[in-house]
Amino acid sequence: MKRMLINATQPEELRVALVEGQKLYDFDIEVPSREQKKSNIYKGIITRIEPSLEAAFVNYGAERHGFLPFKEIAPTYFSQPLGPQQSRSDIKDLIREGHEVVVQIEKEERGTKGAALTTYIALAGSYLVLMPNNPRAGGISRRIEGEARGDLKEILASLDIPEGMGLIVRTAAGGKSAEELQWDLNYLLQLWEAIERSATQRKAPFLIFQESNVIIRALRDHLRADIDEILIDNPATYRMVRNFLQQVMPHFINKAKLYEDSVPLFSRFQIESQIELAYRREVPLPSGGAIVIDHTEALTTIDINSARATKGGDIEETAFNTNLEAAEEIARQLRLRDLGGLFVIDFIDMTSMRHQRAVEAKLREAVKSDRARIQIGRISRFGLLEMSRQRLRPSLGESSLVPCPRCQGQGTIRSTESLALSVLRIIEEEALKPQTGKIVVQLPVEPATYLLNEKREVLGQIEKRHQVGIVIVPARHLETPAYEIQRIKASEGEEETVSYERIAEEERKLPEYATAEGRRAEEPAVKDFLPSTPAPIRSKTSSAELIKRFWQKLVGGARSAEPQERPSEPAEPQTAETAETQRPRRPRRRRGTANRSATPATPTPVETTAAENPPAEEEPTPAPSRRRSNRRGGGRRRRGRRASGTPQTAKPQQLEGGDTAAETTEQPEQGTASQPVSADHLLPAPAPDSGKAEKPEKPVTKTEERNDSDEAN
Repeated sequence: MKRMLINATQPEELRVALVEGQKLYDFDIEVPSREQKKSNIYKGIITRIEPSLEAAFVNYGAERHGFLPFKEIAPTYFSQPLGPQQSRSDIKDLIREGHEVVVQIEKEERGTKGAALTTYIALAGSYLVLMPNNPRAGGISRRIEGEARGDLKEILASLDIPEGMGLIVRTAAGGKSAEELQWDLNYLLQLWEAIERSATQRKAPFLIFQESNVIIRALRDHLRADIDEILIDNPATYRMVRNFLQQVMPHFINKAKLYEDSVPLFSRFQIESQIELAYRREVPLPSGGAIVIDHTEALTTIDINSARATKGGDIEETAFNTNLEAAEEIARQLRLRDLGGLFVIDFIDMTSMRHQRAVEAKLREAVKSDRARIQIGRISRFGLLEMSRQRLRPSLGESSLVPCPRCQGQGTIRSTESLALSVLRIIEEEALKPQTGKIVVQLPVEPATYLLNEKREVLGQIEKRHQVGIVIVPARHLETPAYEIQRIKASEGEEETVSYERIAEEERKLPEYATAEGRRAEEPAVKDFLPSTPAPIRSKTSSAELIKRFWQKLVGGARSAEPQERPSEPAEPQTAETAETQRPRRPRRRRGTANRSATPATPTPVETTAAENPPAEEEPTPAPSRRRSNRRGGGRRRRGRRASGTPQTAKPQQLEGGDTAAETTEQPEQGTASQPVSADHLLPAPAPDSGKAEKPEKPVTKTEERNDSDEAN
């Protein structure tokens, strides 16, 4: 049983977990003092244009200005239309500093990099993503396949989309009716109108629209029919969830339940320990091995160690089993930690190529349910596999962890002796400078003690050799590897001060949570925007009809229902291009003796003649008696059929790795030639209307029925 658990008992942290049984498979956390800014919409002002970077910098209200590439500036902000002979670098002449723009954050600030901005706004709904100023954008999520994809294309064509806007169909739209999608589109259009009105009422910079909090995002992005329960442990949050579901997803409102047990919600399902593992560097595997995750500036490395793993008859089998476990756990940890960017995985060495391909297939299968775009390479001869994952939001570490103030995030510090000797060399270097009268060194207690005792003679030699005074001051507030060195010139004539009085007082800083309370969060101009009407509740009749249609096409029953389903489509005569894919399977019918008695002796009206075949297929037709025993001729026809069907199946495979905006989508195909293979495309086309009586159709054999269902799936 899958559940969505919402923990809101502590206002400092809102947590949402998705569990299957007692196994955590997705997790999100939000700290109100560090609210997510991705997808927020601001009105900003261009402060600087950098032609060398082909970008502009925009002040949208943050401390660090945002980065706006020229390619992300909509033509509506140009002073004049971009000519056909002008390139992207010429945009610098069409915009100016001080110009106000409405921007959306694509990537949040990371390290020293400012936020990445775009003027192509994307508004995410429950089923659709509206691109109000990008008419070229649009498509259907690649996770929707087969029959549902064809139905959505028809529904998408029937929606009332304003001119100049684009629309992306999300994965959640699979199986939804035209009424539900139109309702979602109307809500997004109303939201865009409110954003446009607010953008004209104030001067930049200010926040126009703020993305929903983690709870609303989880309901919008993750709530599907396979989620059986939504448990909330806070009454106020429970009421908010029910209000949202009543307006947007009324068919899921009965799944929301208030958790009132004395045992904490996450402890009840034993996932607190799994969440703690997501913060650790090393994650154990069931067989005794472990994976170690390390982060660098350029990429993330993942190492697999066999450790105590002994599952297997030999070293090759042990490595193979451990790598299979690691592949599954790596996919899970990437989702829990929400890591993005480049990854290099160091699997345990395997000599068998079959084992390497199996581990790659296991990793690809494990990441199929991930919402982020993922690209996976192959295991190299060094045992390394490269992959990339789309960064959807700040990772768990970025939102919950801070760099260590002692090591500055490096993870290691210098030893006491190493630091003391390093300071000793710096003292002598400072003593070499002209007019040096005194050197005052403040050190942590341990290295200061080492210098004053083990290196007392060396310090004395430096004082005599360079005629300078050296003062070593142990400072309690300093920790290795921190130290302070002060060089005092002889001409300054500093007053004599007792050494212990030179100890600087520790600078006391308020903790982050204390300073966060003083900062007032910016209020968006458009907030608490709800649909004007509740979402429509889909009737059970339409669902039954959809199931009926699916089974009819799966077993071949849709052939007889095709004219009734599409009465407006005229019968199209066959051509040489379509004859190969639409002709009946004559060789398979000859082999199927069980259906031979039911097959009419005369050919059906849609039977392909020799003249309708492509030139490569033209050859003398032998006598029927010979043709039955001539396997060579039948083999040629079978090869021709596979070759003719290849273009239909190759196109969807090439599109699976495509990348677009926030969700993997593709442009809707034009015409039937580029559509994915489905049961519809394997059915014979209706014969031309010749005025003669329609002859009975050829029954579907078991072999044909199996092939049709496989390709439709």
